[in-house]
Amino acid sequence: MSEAQLETALTGREAPGDLAIEIRELTTRGMIDLRGDAGDGKFMAAAKDVLGLDLPTAPRTSAAWGEVQALWLSPDQWLILCPRARTEELLAALRQALAQIHSFAVDVSDMRTIIRLEGHAARSVLLKGCSLDLLSPDYAAGTVRRLRFAEIAALLHIVSERPDVLDLYVFRSYADYAWEWFLANGRAVAAIQPFGQQAVPAV
Repeated sequence: MSEAQLETALTGREAPGDLAIEIRELTTRGMIDLRGDAGDGKFMAAAKDVLGLDLPTAPRTSAAWGEVQALWLSPDQWLILCPRARTEELLAALRQALAQIHSFAVDVSDMRTIIRLEGHAARSVLLKGCSLDLLSPDYAAGTVRRLRFAEIAALLHIVSERPDVLDLYVFRSYADYAWEWFLANGRAVAAIQPFGQQAVPAV
């Protein structure tokens, strides 16, 4: 009997070597959509017992404990990240801990595709497709932000800085479009400086 194999929206896709940034799909991450009342102490305590972290309550923030992360999406919604192999186990533990508490938890690992951007030009490439001031101090490591990227809905998580590591979450049906956008706009020859006079690339 053949074994089931994971096939993502971008399986087999590789980035060319002429990009100003490094891009790749993250395929080993599980995602759980968690909803509940942040003002309910029992809900927050139960979630912490399972996840090992306090759910972030400040807008556009995130928290991490080991391999588990929580991204703030709204006052009553978080995206829980974990190794894909642990998703079922973590989801079951959450549902058991929250059984008597008004809440919602569901596996959404296949809903979104995660494209990781790495390198000093990551922000300037993203600036071509969105209106956020990604050079502002407001967008430090740990920041989470919903945005309109290249005319599609997306979620941005700034993982680290210097060098920048950014994770862009797009709905699976838009994965190919987003990937091709980066191939077209992330080429080294199309690199820009956010401020000052731009050099004219050689033709």
